[in-house]
Amino acid sequence: MTRLRRPLSLLIAAALCLPPAPAQAQFGGLGGLFDKAQKAKKVGDSMREIGPEEEIKIGNDLAGMILGAAPLVDNAAEQHYVNRLGMWLALHTDRPDLPWKFGVIATEDVNAFSTPGGYVLISQGVFERVRNESELAGVLAHEIAHVVQKHHLHALQNEMRTTAVADVGGSMVASGGVGGFLTEQVVKAGKTLYTRGLDKGDEYEADRMGVVIAARAGYSPYGLVGVLQTLSAQQDQKGMALMMKTHPNPTDRMDRLGKAMGTRLDALTPVADDLPSFVALRNPPPPPAAKAPAKARAKAKPRRK
Repeated sequence: MTRLRRPLSLLIAAALCLPPAPAQAQFGGLGGLFDKAQKAKKVGDSMREIGPEEEIKIGNDLAGMILGAAPLVDNAAEQHYVNRLGMWLALHTDRPDLPWKFGVIATEDVNAFSTPGGYVLISQGVFERVRNESELAGVLAHEIAHVVQKHHLHALQNEMRTTAVADVGGSMVASGGVGGFLTEQVVKAGKTLYTRGLDKGDEYEADRMGVVIAARAGYSPYGLVGVLQTLSAQQDQKGMALMMKTHPNPTDRMDRLGKAMGTRLDALTPVADDLPSFVALRNPPPPPAAKAPAKARAKAKPRRK
């Protein structure tokens, strides 16, 4: 019996006439393998070191998240002053070339935020509580230290790595960056981070480094201590809840700073506690009284008899 052999070209033509099978069916279990490979790539992305451009992009996204909840205060003089002071402090760090941006946000809650790449935002509640320029410098220098040491970037690494490893379903230990993740993923992790706060060790380190940055810039190293004294006395007041949740107790911070500083910074001279420009900013002169219109003045003149 002779078997009929169809030409290969006819078989290919017949196959092309058939409706295409789903990719999952055509490749069998390879679809699941592809998904796992994609998830594994996320883990790899979360582990690599990221460069300054990516760091700045992440910081922009997170700053946008914060400003979406509390916009900048509509006070040009205040914003200019805080930016000028912040830029001066940043010049006395190891990362002066970052695109630093400083601002005061419209919330009476007492808090301050920084994001990777150079954004530093303090609340109106903080600005109204600082008593002199050295205290303002202490707050800004503390947040600058977080950026210089990449505290938030490293915390985001851990958050994103945990998420990526959970997706894969395995466990890995490594170090690196958060590159390769979508903006939405970074912002989601950022919301968790800024609600929970950094590790206490990062806050203590930022206190120590902030004191040094402020002193290098010519301010009293005790400016931050003054702020912590105010916070300690007001910790049960309205607007303090998030600060107390996301930061160590102010008294504990002062104790640790005292042990770290000792008397080594007492001999620094000259140092600035306050400047007339800051006093004027905090206590602006009252606006001049409005002059009466010319017609009204003319009517007010007594008629000559």
